[in-house]
Amino acid sequence: MAEFLIKLADEQGHLRQQVEHGHSEAEVHDRFTQQGYLVYWVKPRTLLSGGTKQFGKRGKLKQSIFLIFNQQFLTLIKAGLPILTALDLLIKRQRDTALLRLLENVRERVKGGELLSDAFAAQQIFPKMYTTTLMAGEKSGNMEEVLGRYISYQRMVQTFRKKLFVSLVYPTLLVSVVTVMVIFLITYVVPKFADLFNNMGAQLPAITVFMLAVGLNAQKYAWVAALVLGVGGFLLWRWKQSDRGAETIDRFLLSLPLIGEIRLKYQVANFSRILATLLQGGLPLVPAMETAGASISSRQMLNGVSAAANRVREGQGLAKSLEAQNLFPDLAVEMLEVGESTGALPAMLASVAEFYEEDVQTALGAAMALIEPLILIVMAVFVGGVLISLYMPIFTLGAGVH
Repeated sequence: MAEFLIKLADEQGHLRQQVEHGHSEAEVHDRFTQQGYLVYWVKPRTLLSGGTKQFGKRGKLKQSIFLIFNQQFLTLIKAGLPILTALDLLIKRQRDTALLRLLENVRERVKGGELLSDAFAAQQIFPKMYTTTLMAGEKSGNMEEVLGRYISYQRMVQTFRKKLFVSLVYPTLLVSVVTVMVIFLITYVVPKFADLFNNMGAQLPAITVFMLAVGLNAQKYAWVAALVLGVGGFLLWRWKQSDRGAETIDRFLLSLPLIGEIRLKYQVANFSRILATLLQGGLPLVPAMETAGASISSRQMLNGVSAAANRVREGQGLAKSLEAQNLFPDLAVEMLEVGESTGALPAMLASVAEFYEEDVQTALGAAMALIEPLILIVMAVFVGGVLISLYMPIFTLGAGVH
């Protein structure tokens, strides 16, 4: 027997959807019709969820493509087109096959009577913030304004991430080059000099003997080191997936002198930006906090926001609830307190986001300005030490010949 998703209404007119087992769509339809239900549609469950499973194997949603889709979707809605018609037009012009399958599934669900937000949420791949935004637009009847705010948010986030990416390109490239150079020196160049010195039979300095031993052992046991690093990395990744591991690693990262401060400010900026967008869309504060908290990658911050949301639900203010968690910077708490007292919380949240986004970029630029020369100095000292230890016996032998 197969699984089918059925939408029906009882005698009181209450709508609901449920999963039922049956031999065919007709058999399930007739069964519930005979029981006195009004059946709207019956569809195979595998058909409805297939697009999501296939997409999940390919990876995450491409944010740039999704942003373009929403910009086009908003334009069509503003032009007065019904949602189904707009979806049909965008599906015909969609070139990304993964997103195309998802949109086709969304269209079928909307045709069957589901809300647009529920149809997108059923795909289990779209951001929760997006589906929550759509739900707020449906409840307020102002889909255009709500969707426009989400698009503005996505643009700012992508711009911010691109700036961060550009800032990290050169240090990452530098570290990669240094790592490759070190591995090449230790595993290839040093053993070659070991063969040369063995043939010469010369008395070697202690630093040269040490460096040759390091190089020969590194070449001999390179596969063991690679295996240990691979297994260790996999175990660390698995541990990071657990609640305890994620919280421990996150606490360690936040405790680092420079990286921890940048990470904290980035999380505060991201949370404030999302919360401001949701509140401007008309979502209540507690659901908006829960949705914004779900987008935080820091487990410690996520737990703090969840605890703050519970305090807000009990009637306390947002600023006081966040302050009680001892995670948010004092300046952010003070700005939110002013926003609450003046009734301009969404605008103040946007200001907090802008302030800390700029602060993160400034701090990251300063960190990179410090790290880049430090990497060059370490590379020069290490490579210089290796070369001196290898060439010292040659210079000694050359001086003895003269």
